[in-house]
Amino acid sequence: MAHLELIQKRDLSSFRKLAIGSWKTAYDPTVYGTLTVRMDKAMAYIEAFRQRTGVRLTVTHLVAKAMGEALRRCPDANAILRFNKIYLRQRVTLSTLVVQTDGGKVDLTSARIEDADKKSLKEIAADLEEAVRRVRERRDVALEKGKGTIQKIPYLFLNTFTWLLSFFMYTLNLDLSRFGMPKDAFGSAIITNVGSLGLDTAYVPLAPYTRVPIFVAPGAVKEVPVVEDGKVVPGKVMNINATFDHRFIDGFHAGVLANTLREMLENPFEQFDALPEPVEAPAPVARAG
Repeated sequence: MAHLELIQKRDLSSFRKLAIGSWKTAYDPTVYGTLTVRMDKAMAYIEAFRQRTGVRLTVTHLVAKAMGEALRRCPDANAILRFNKIYLRQRVTLSTLVVQTDGGKVDLTSARIEDADKKSLKEIAADLEEAVRRVRERRDVALEKGKGTIQKIPYLFLNTFTWLLSFFMYTLNLDLSRFGMPKDAFGSAIITNVGSLGLDTAYVPLAPYTRVPIFVAPGAVKEVPVVEDGKVVPGKVMNINATFDHRFIDGFHAGVLANTLREMLENPFEQFDALPEPVEAPAPVARAG
C-alpha cells in the first residue's frame, strides 16, 4: 500500500521545469537580507513624474535605475564565476521577472534592461514597457524558442540539461542563440516586485543555471508609524529583500549596494532624473462688460 496518495502534475511551465532542474539539493551559498527604506519622497516623485511627463513610472523603475547605479559604483558585484574564477561584466544588464498567462497557465519569464546604469528613468520605463509587451505577446522569438526547447526535455534529464546549459552559456561563454537559447537572458541582477503580490517580505532563491549572483525583491509600500525628530508620525516604508551569492559577494559589496539604494530612493528629487517644469494653465480671458 502506498504511503501517500499522489497524483503527478503534468502541465508544468518551462520556468517550473528549469527550477526543478536547477537544484539537486537544497544546499547553496546563499545570503539573505532586508533593507527598509522610507518611501514618502519616492512616492511623491513618482506622482510628480507621471503628471509632468505622462510616463507611468513605478517603484520597479526606480529600483532598477538605483540598482544600475549601485552596480556601477560596485563593479566587483557585477560579475560572474567561470571555472571558479571571477570575471567582471563590462555592461550593467538587469532583468525583471514578468508573469505570463496563457490558457489558464501561469509562467514566469524575464524582460531585460541593457545599460541600466547609463539610461534615464524615461528610457528605462520605455525599454521595460516594450520588453514586457514583447514577452506577453510572445514576440520575443529567442525567448519563445528557448522555452519551447525546455518543454521538450524529459523530466529525468532536467538537472543534466540545466547544468549543461549553464556550462556552455556561461562557463564556456558560448552564444547558443542559434539553438533557441536567448543571449544573456537574465543579466547582472534580477528584480522581481513581490509587492505587486501584496507581500512585504519575500526572499527569492538564486537560480544556479542563470549564474545571476543578485536577486532583488522590493516589497509593498505600506504606511507605518515611524520616528521623526523624536516624534512618532505616519510614514511610508518599503522592504527591499535581497539574495546574493556569498562565493564572491560579501558584506562590503552588499553595503555599497544597499547604501546606494537607500540614498537614491530616499532622496529621489536629487538623485533621479530632473523633472520638467510644470505646465501652467493659461490665464482666463476676461470678457468685456
